[in-house]
Amino acid sequence: MTRRFPPLSPKCPHFLHGGDYNPDQWLHMPEILDEDVRLMKLSGCNAMSTAIFAWTALEPEEGRFEFGWLDNVMDKLADNGVYVVLATPSGARPTWMARKYPEVLRVGADRRRILYCVRHNHCYTSPLYRRKCAVINRKLAERYKDHPALILWHISNEYGGECHCELCQDAFRNWLKKRYDQDLDRLNRAWWTSFWSHTYTDWSQIESPAPHGEMHLHGLTLDWKRFVTDQTIDFYLNEIQPLREVTPDIKITTNLMGTYLGLDGRKIARHLDVVSWDSYPSWRAATKEDVELASSVAFHHDLNRSLRAGQPFMLMESTPSVTNWQLVPKLKRPGLHFLSSLQAVAHGSDTVQYFQWRKGQGSWEKFHGAVVDHCGHENTRVFRDVAQVGEALKKMDCIVGTTTPAEVGLIFDWENAWAINDACGPRREKKDYLPTCVSHHRAFWKRGIAVDVIGMDDDFSRYKMLIAPMLYMIRPGVADRIEAFVGAGGAFVATYLSGITDENDRCHLGGFPGPLRKVLGIWAEEIDALYDDDRNHVVMTPGNPLGLEGEFEASIFCDLIHAETAQVAATYRDDFYAGRPALTRNCFGKGAAWYMASRNEEKFLQAFYDELAAHLKLGRALDTDLPEGVTAQMRTDGSRVFVFLMNFAQEERTIALAKGRFRDLLANKELPGRVTLPCYGCLVLERG
Repeated sequence: MTRRFPPLSPKCPHFLHGGDYNPDQWLHMPEILDEDVRLMKLSGCNAMSTAIFAWTALEPEEGRFEFGWLDNVMDKLADNGVYVVLATPSGARPTWMARKYPEVLRVGADRRRILYCVRHNHCYTSPLYRRKCAVINRKLAERYKDHPALILWHISNEYGGECHCELCQDAFRNWLKKRYDQDLDRLNRAWWTSFWSHTYTDWSQIESPAPHGEMHLHGLTLDWKRFVTDQTIDFYLNEIQPLREVTPDIKITTNLMGTYLGLDGRKIARHLDVVSWDSYPSWRAATKEDVELASSVAFHHDLNRSLRAGQPFMLMESTPSVTNWQLVPKLKRPGLHFLSSLQAVAHGSDTVQYFQWRKGQGSWEKFHGAVVDHCGHENTRVFRDVAQVGEALKKMDCIVGTTTPAEVGLIFDWENAWAINDACGPRREKKDYLPTCVSHHRAFWKRGIAVDVIGMDDDFSRYKMLIAPMLYMIRPGVADRIEAFVGAGGAFVATYLSGITDENDRCHLGGFPGPLRKVLGIWAEEIDALYDDDRNHVVMTPGNPLGLEGEFEASIFCDLIHAETAQVAATYRDDFYAGRPALTRNCFGKGAAWYMASRNEEKFLQAFYDELAAHLKLGRALDTDLPEGVTAQMRTDGSRVFVFLMNFAQEERTIALAKGRFRDLLANKELPGRVTLPCYGCLVLERG
């Protein structure tokens, strides 16, 4: 039974609305603080992320701490009903530290130590830097542990990057010794180092990947990425230790970056009290591309909701207007800020937060969007857009803590992405693992069917359907769990380029798709990589299990398979493999496993999943056909049901509703049997 999660903080049982606030940049203009507070109240902002890059302001020289300015900010915000998500400052350490202790600075893959620059330039292994972080974090915790404004800890900012210094090399070798039980022969077999005579004869010979060194030993590059994630987590755990000791009741988060491939976000999320992420899509201007982009954003929201099994997440950063780092930072069109903000809420966010609150006067981000522009007042379109969101969120307390029960699980796995990207074949370009996952997800998003974006080690049993696009790498035990899922009655969907390698990126012997061969009932003999303008076609067989008809375009990858125990549902039309299976279904226990042998056009995916969803009787947010560009997403506590109806299309859209079944939550009125949404229109409904 669906339940309601507790709010992020008992101090504030509401949606958090606010942004990154940098008063340390305005200490020379103390009047700014009073004006900021006035504008926060006017915009409906109730929470500010503060002190994110403020280490120098907090510790201007080693051992001399200055908290007076932050005391003033915290007190002023608390007095005016604004809460604080207080950051630890490790994302950008002071210049004095880098000059005095060069070991804190990173060494690049080229083995050169960087100069003091930008941010996240620290070595996450350095014992000295870890001690420095622990000291200032403890002082922050001890000083503000009882402060009425403090509701959440924001650890560092957008962890990322890697260090190749000798400290990290030693840590990597120790990590490998632990992973391979001190057995160097085992490592050599796992990495297939006999290739090109790269066998290691001593642990000291192992180094991290380098552009002027080893880059083609896939076991090495894969384990290095795993190590970077684990070492980042270890650094994070060092950061939070004093906070756990001093403020055990304050939740902790760090802002992730969607599907950023530098770190395994799923492993990091296990150590967070609440998941948060930063969303910066490149919206166009009411074009068809906006619909596709909206579905991609939805995928990322669903991923972050799924990282902690449906617990509401935080939209920690978004822009209220533009970015400054995108190639073309286009303005948000009227209505889009409201729609994109509520889209996050629709998929499970309990916050809408921005980077940034006030535009800085100089440096790299002075042109990045903000709630308060350089003009410094509220009489702007962007400020009005933000205030509109703030007004809506105040009316939605009943949605805080609710979640989205999903009957479909779609596997997106970071390690699988690393392995696919590293593979030298079957194509070098357009392997497109992430876009492929998004395209499968989009078929459900268009129909208002909820999807959890999960990892291959997550629990499958709570779903009716499990989808695993391009599951190239199969870690031990995963295939057994998929067999158990299908055997118990589940529907499993796999595609080309599945079951190719093990966790060390070694190819499975005995025929592909490796450990999935039994449940899928097929043998994949070859895979044809098509040129960009090549096309084949998939033709549905008469009497196929889904009743689909016609033919569909295939491109990029065409798997040449043999149906062993599987039934053929479609065949190829063209080329020398015309007539061979292109889509199969294998009955297995009480369930069935499907295999798509080719990368098919979106029209096929929509038709396929529509029929399979109908067969499985998957629940929808709205029991109605949604027009192109419109989606419906649902949140519930198991009793009350809230539906977000959103139009990302270029034109207005009319949607049929069951008359008398829905109330407009924001306007507090019952809706008729049909509603019309303008371009970028959004309604929040409560189902009667």
